Amino acid sequence: MIEWIPDARELADLELLLSGAFAPLTGFLSVEAAHGVAEHGRLPDGTPWPDPITLALPREIRPDEVRPGDRVTLRDPEGAAVAVLTVRELDDDGHGGCHVSGQVEALDAPVYGPFARLRRTPAEVRKELPEGEILAVTMRGPLDGTALEDVAATAEELDAAIVLMPLVFGEGGPAVVRAALKAADRLPGSQVVAVPLAPRADAEIDLEVREHVARNYGATEHYAGPAPIAIPGPPHRRGLVVFFTGLSGSGKSTIARGLRDTLLERGGRTITYLDGDVVRRMLSAGLTFSREDRDRNIRRIGFVAAEVARHGGLAVCAPIAPYAATRQEVRAMVEEVGADFLLVHVATPLEECERRDRKGLYAKARAGLIPEFTGISDPYEEPDDADLVIDTTGISVERAVGTVLNALTSGGWIR
Repeated sequence: MIEWIPDARELADLELLLSGAFAPLTGFLSVEAAHGVAEHGRLPDGTPWPDPITLALPREIRPDEVRPGDRVTLRDPEGAAVAVLTVRELDDDGHGGCHVSGQVEALDAPVYGPFARLRRTPAEVRKELPEGEILAVTMRGPLDGTALEDVAATAEELDAAIVLMPLVFGEGGPAVVRAALKAADRLPGSQVVAVPLAPRADAEIDLEVREHVARNYGATEHYAGPAPIAIPGPPHRRGLVVFFTGLSGSGKSTIARGLRDTLLERGGRTITYLDGDVVRRMLSAGLTFSREDRDRNIRRIGFVAAEVARHGGLAVCAPIAPYAATRQEVRAMVEEVGADFLLVHVATPLEECERRDRKGLYAKARAGLIPEFTGISDPYEEPDDADLVIDTTGISVERAVGTVLNALTSGGWIR
């Protein structure tokens, strides 16, 4: 049986599909249906629905490996089987990827993470609600004094019971639940139900989805809590990943090591250095140089770097990272944990890299001794989203390192 681990947003949507919070929707939509939803606000059968719910096929699984009727096991990040998807159709998402649609069936109830005891299904909550009006308050951040007064006044006017629904998704989820529990102390008789609803990019659609979920939990009235105020803090206190990419021999590892050494000499930040060759020996031992394994190696580097940055550290990475989509995945990993990402393209031309050939790799690749060698028999996709571009032809290591340091200083990441 085919299996994979959806991303965090897809897992959150899956949990709501399985719990009935997205009813009448009970499965993932196709891209065409999703486009129809976005345009017309309805499912293909005419049922009103505020937002497309889709599931992307992971890149390591080829579309020709999955067929309509296949049963796919969906697992959580710890490997536990959560649900089975029966594939209805596959379609191109228009961005080089593929989506699958189909019905999902629960295998096990998700009971992981902080405040798991508060993540109850709509059916469980509705059984405990009193007769009459129910005011659901969806929260993505704390309720300030004004909002608390509004909720209390609205509940009194309607003679309604209050259900506080912290929308838990990502790193800030536990804080939102704590804020809801604190608000419950000031709203006598209210109860708290944690709902893993990921935010939608469009504010109007996000509000519609919140209202839809609240109704499924038994609400007759909905109050949307104010959006949280994001104060990220100064750059020099935020996590940062400096990610070098370039051909073999371009000078990226030399610059990265020089940057690491300079930052360690200066002090003030915790530095982690992830060189491509070192990671290959330690973290990615056993991987080949196929496209799939190269991508897997870069994702591992990205995961470690994001964990470093999550806790305010500065990670310096220097793999070849030849594929644009994988580099974008790493950027997303880092930004999802609230850290910053600086992509440095060491754009030394192939001719210069081959002229240097310090390790003799290009000569072996030209002789056919190294298959799938980047720049010779395998492509290097030059970044169009680089934050800094350096060509090391004819410049010193000190000057190249200084260029990166200037970018870090002007960005506020170092003082």
